[in-house]
Amino acid sequence: MASFDGFEYDVIIVGSGAGGGMSAHILTEAGVRVLLLEAGRDYDPLTETPMFNENHEAPLRGVSTSDKDFGFYDATVDGGWDVPGEPYTSAEGTDFMWYRSRMLGGRTNHFGRITPRFNDRDFKPFTHDGLGVDWPLEYDEMAPWYDKAEKLVGISGNNPGVYDVPDSGEGVLQPPAKPRVYELLVKEASEKLGIPMVPIRRAVLTRAIDEREACFNATACGRGCSIGAAFQTTTSVIPWAKKTGNLKIVTDAMVKEVHLGDDGKTTGVTFVNRKTKGDVRVDADFVILAASACETARLMLNSKSDKFPGGIANSSGQVGRNLVDSTGADVSGHIPALKGRPRYNEDGLDGSHLYIPWWDYDGQDDGSVNFKRGYHFEVGGGFGAPSMGVGRSVDGYGKSAKQDVRDNYGSNIGFALRGEMVISDDCYCEIDEQVKDKWGIPVLKFHWKWSEEEINQAEHGLEWAAKIIEAMGGVVTSPKRTGEEAILAGGQIIHEVGTTRMGDDPKTSVTNKWGQTWDVDNLYIMDGGVFASNPHKNCTITILTLAMKNATKLAEQILGERS
Repeated sequence: MASFDGFEYDVIIVGSGAGGGMSAHILTEAGVRVLLLEAGRDYDPLTETPMFNENHEAPLRGVSTSDKDFGFYDATVDGGWDVPGEPYTSAEGTDFMWYRSRMLGGRTNHFGRITPRFNDRDFKPFTHDGLGVDWPLEYDEMAPWYDKAEKLVGISGNNPGVYDVPDSGEGVLQPPAKPRVYELLVKEASEKLGIPMVPIRRAVLTRAIDEREACFNATACGRGCSIGAAFQTTTSVIPWAKKTGNLKIVTDAMVKEVHLGDDGKTTGVTFVNRKTKGDVRVDADFVILAASACETARLMLNSKSDKFPGGIANSSGQVGRNLVDSTGADVSGHIPALKGRPRYNEDGLDGSHLYIPWWDYDGQDDGSVNFKRGYHFEVGGGFGAPSMGVGRSVDGYGKSAKQDVRDNYGSNIGFALRGEMVISDDCYCEIDEQVKDKWGIPVLKFHWKWSEEEINQAEHGLEWAAKIIEAMGGVVTSPKRTGEEAILAGGQIIHEVGTTRMGDDPKTSVTNKWGQTWDVDNLYIMDGGVFASNPHKNCTITILTLAMKNATKLAEQILGERS
């Protein structure tokens, strides 16, 4: 049991994002005493969220900078792809970007809130195409837990009867947002081509629940949400856990090592107090790592001992391996039919209201599609706050130029491909023993290479996005590119998972299906590192669901041992 500041705790959780926050909620509600360690600073969304600030009030009108990757008002208050004093390195030829959120709540404060659940095929990819590995889980085992997590989080959407979009239980989902005009045009064009377009699942409330209010459709979710409409752990599961009296939170606690006892169990962790730069050791009966896939792998690889010279719980050699991210590529177009339409408020929920799920499993199975894993399209367009780029395509000046801007406002459209990559021996992270961060901790070195599977997938997406734009009577405005030219860098979509994957065999996996490490039975992993594959569907709802399921079982074990 951990002792800290005069209090004792049963479990130490490292990380306060989706996995850490949900684990803390489940455990504390059950009566388990939890010490939550967060590497970043404290964050209060009620007072720090700039929901209504205007771009003209910000430096450089709020555009992205090297310090604020997603703009001045983005909720990531301390972090990004480049964190001062916390470097990472890359092998020759590697193009990989590692995003860190150094704040309470982690990435849940600013993520896109897109929350599709995996289907039965997503959990058994090897069975279907012979690539990668299957999960040690069945969809039927996950489905009731998805229902519980979706209900708690407050997911808006529907059950469209499309295979790629598994049904939620009756009464689980909140009503979906009303489609916008441009989305209805995309839907019409897509369905002419035999492609479905359906309401997107979003972790944004369209109906108030508990103390969280419904979205009032006025501000960008990426800024954070002080009313709790857009899900983040700092307005839901963490405050709920604090109310139980069973949670202690320590921020600015950069964990550097997980300790191993003589009995082969973990005894606790040591963290660097980022304010004093001193080391602090805390002990516990159980440790949960939920620091994000790569940070958890880094921590484990740096936790060496005589028993585990390659890092704690790493007898398989799989810690840091099997690194995957979502593929990404973007296609934009201009739709003349949308020019000059009347102005009105169609903001709705921030982001897509409808999207295009993957539609051609049959083509993959019969070989007419030359890649094995699917993708989806998120669609953007319509009216919004004009940015500094509205005049880029305007010729001339004066009254005619202004009218040109007005006419073209809302007539452009964008398709964002998000796809699944196949696990590869070329993609992994390891410790770079030659480089340390400002806390004295060895950093990660990344190895990355897209395969023909992903490049062919991107090529397919470019082709079909163009077909949809043309079916709308539009023209493609993005430059003509090959799949290899269009595919975004590894890590750029910020969906990296798989570095501590689960499985049925201790020789080829790090944890069992409960997130319990094979080698150290009181050490658990409850972030995206446990994913055995990375379906094209955004990963947060599955991280939350696994954490809910696995923490529930752990709570039952702890309370059983206590009694």
